Amino acid sequence: MEHHDFETDGLWRSFLTLLHVAIVLVLLGLVFALSEKTINEYLNRPTFSKEHLEESLRKRGIARAVERQDDWGLIENGIHVKTGLKNDENLQLIISSCTSCHSAKLITQNRATRSGWRQMIEWMQATQGLPDLGQAEPKILDYLAKHYAPEQIGRRANLNMAEIEWYILNLEETE
Repeated sequence: MEHHDFETDGLWRSFLTLLHVAIVLVLLGLVFALSEKTINEYLNRPTFSKEHLEESLRKRGIARAVERQDDWGLIENGIHVKTGLKNDENLQLIISSCTSCHSAKLITQNRATRSGWRQMIEWMQATQGLPDLGQAEPKILDYLAKHYAPEQIGRRANLNMAEIEWYILNLEETE
């Protein structure tokens, strides 16, 4: 080999190295150009305070509550969310027969025996224009008597005096 072959070989390596570096730089430039918008959006993203985030969560909660109220079929914990009535096979009959004239709250706030509910229906028929319920009336009365019957509970259950550990209050020591 001659001396000038070594010089050309070194130049070729340098040229190829520079060519590889140029290709890599061009590719990096293309990647940056294609993703510049995304990078800028990330770098310039807004920052939110804790209060702003809490307000956003509160608004989202309200929106979800409204969404739940708009879902006519939603049942949670055995309660029809839209009306507040207890879920049962006759629920839709109650909704269609009763809530077309008045709020379901009028049902949920009252308690009566089957006879009491019948009297209320008769009163609505006599004074409020409720038509004859026909074959639906026994099912309506079954539902109302089952879910909205009088409750025989007091403020609390009676105390079991034998289970209570009694002590004598000594008021003289507290002075």
